[in-house]
Amino acid sequence: MSDLAPATIQCPYCWEMLNISVDPSLRDAEYVEDCQVCCQPIVIHACFDDFNQLTVTADAENG
Repeated sequence: MSDLAPATIQCPYCWEMLNISVDPSLRDAEYVEDCQVCCQPIVIHACFDDFNQLTVTADAENG
């Protein structure tokens, strides 16, 4: 089992900065996670490149 990779995103609804954990065994993943502050659904896209660098985007579910 691999360790989770930490990442910080900004909620597209309330603009709070949120700490999340991403599973590096999934090289390219998209999932929905509720904001820890305002509880709105955030679509998170996490991608690891060939150098294991993580890119994360966070968008409103209805946006």
